[in-house]
Amino acid sequence: MPSSDARGPVVVTGGAGAIGGVLVRALLARGHEVRVIDDLSSGKREHLPDLGRNPRLSLTVADLRKPAAYAKQFQGASAVWHLAANTDIRRGSADPNIDFEHGTLATFHVLEALRQADVPRYFFASSSVVYGFARVLPTPEEYGPLEPQSLYAAGKLAAEGMASAYAHSYAFRSYLFRFANIIGPGMTHGVLYDFFEKLRRDPSRLEVLGNGRQAKSYLRTEDCVEGMLRVADRADETVNIYNLGTSDRTSVREIAEKVVAAHGGTAHIEYTGGDRGWVGDVPQQLLAIGKIQKLGWNPRYSSGAAIDLTIEEMRAARAA
Repeated sequence: MPSSDARGPVVVTGGAGAIGGVLVRALLARGHEVRVIDDLSSGKREHLPDLGRNPRLSLTVADLRKPAAYAKQFQGASAVWHLAANTDIRRGSADPNIDFEHGTLATFHVLEALRQADVPRYFFASSSVVYGFARVLPTPEEYGPLEPQSLYAAGKLAAEGMASAYAHSYAFRSYLFRFANIIGPGMTHGVLYDFFEKLRRDPSRLEVLGNGRQAKSYLRTEDCVEGMLRVADRADETVNIYNLGTSDRTSVREIAEKVVAAHGGTAHIEYTGGDRGWVGDVPQQLLAIGKIQKLGWNPRYSSGAAIDLTIEEMRAARAA
């Protein structure tokens, strides 16, 4: 049975991000040498524990589209965790080049570097958005056809396809994680971040895109990382696809009301209307998580509890 505790350096792209920083800590705790590659466009050095003091942790600041700047970090690695991506779906819709360059093209270069260094395992942060407007909720991994609604989603699906083809062609294992909405400290995008930013600019009014009835699953970063590591420890197919989410979901209206309450409860909530917030948005999402539950994983936090905890953390951090 495979184990993510297997000795050997581990590469983490996007390791200075909100999820990446939690994963890096977990891998260090398991005794790994961790080599982080991040362009720091959204990641932050402070997400990396003891950077410059821990001899088992290093950071290479590099653009994944330019493999000459980082390919040597793959030499001798036991695994690559590819988390780096465009983090703003709406930004990608406004500029179609973004998700191709930082999603599809960057992933190709990562897989090529992995192949050339003969790294045996590849872990990829995909997304629930690959399902598009799923007609089955909760949505299982075998659902199809997959019809992406955004260029971000298309980039994730293309990256999954490349990971599968590379794994079958070059005899390594791929692990593809389809995330629900991941939330926690250090976020630089997403509905909670957006709401806090809007109220910072105008404490009297909160604009909500759509009608507020959009409902999705929200998973804490630490639950996400624990789930990925559980799969890494126990799954051993050539290509392993797993949903990561919660068994419940929360509406945008509920989130807006909670964020307003955290800001004193006086802001007026205004909805722009329509059943989704923007072109490419998937308004209804709930993942089936039975497959990963069979491996013994369950999230510690429900969607609602994850949102409550993250709101309190964000409120406290901004008040400090």
